Amino acid sequence: MIDSHCHLDHEPLYENLVKVLINSKKVGIEKILTISTSNQSYKNVKKIIKFDPIIYGSIGIHPHETENDSMNVDFIFDEFKNNKKIIGVGETGLDYYYENSNKKKQIESFKTHIEASIKCNCPIIVHSRSAENDTLKILSEYSSFNPKILMHCFTGSKKFAYKLIELNCFFSASGIITFKNSKDLQETFEAIPSENILIETDSPFLAPIPMRGKKNEPSFIHFTLDHLAKIKKIDKNLMDSITTSNFNKLFFDNVS
Repeated sequence: MIDSHCHLDHEPLYENLVKVLINSKKVGIEKILTISTSNQSYKNVKKIIKFDPIIYGSIGIHPHETENDSMNVDFIFDEFKNNKKIIGVGETGLDYYYENSNKKKQIESFKTHIEASIKCNCPIIVHSRSAENDTLKILSEYSSFNPKILMHCFTGSKKFAYKLIELNCFFSASGIITFKNSKDLQETFEAIPSENILIETDSPFLAPIPMRGKKNEPSFIHFTLDHLAKIKKIDKNLMDSITTSNFNKLFFDNVS
């Protein structure tokens, strides 16, 4: 199993990193991708990825942080080029639900991150909430460059998913797919081809059933995997193999 998106720099994960890793390896996790959300977060990510060989990191500014924080293409490219364990750009994208940052700055930052990911030839990790039209419009503007796109913690509509599949997007399933009120999302993941799906915890947020109410951690990924296998009506070991292969194909250009 691979946790394709978590925030190990957030508490209580960071102060319990040794235990978090022990728990992760105990359930069979072979890689963890910890995600940058700001310049300070990225500094922490660079420290965390040195902690254990299974931990990798990303570089980027979350849409919530774009009001007061930024990175340019050259900075992202230089950091990516000089650190083999930084394997993705993001978390970037658009969040019009909370709109903690104004839309113009979110859009500018999103485009900068897309351009950086194209220059780095690495995946862009996209957050999209209440912003389907603009997310699709902006990603489509760069379609001629064939960007590698991962829709993190995907909760969008089936129509949105179909449009994104045309852009060869990957979709990450989080613990939300285990929630009782997520029938529409479960149907959407049933429709998304298995070769386009990854899994994530987004920990310490969004703990899956039966761990709801607790702080999430990477080791809880197996609950999401089990539920995804039921949605796709395939054996969970096969689902594990498929999602692991998809991650390695997207981030490492191989299927090991």
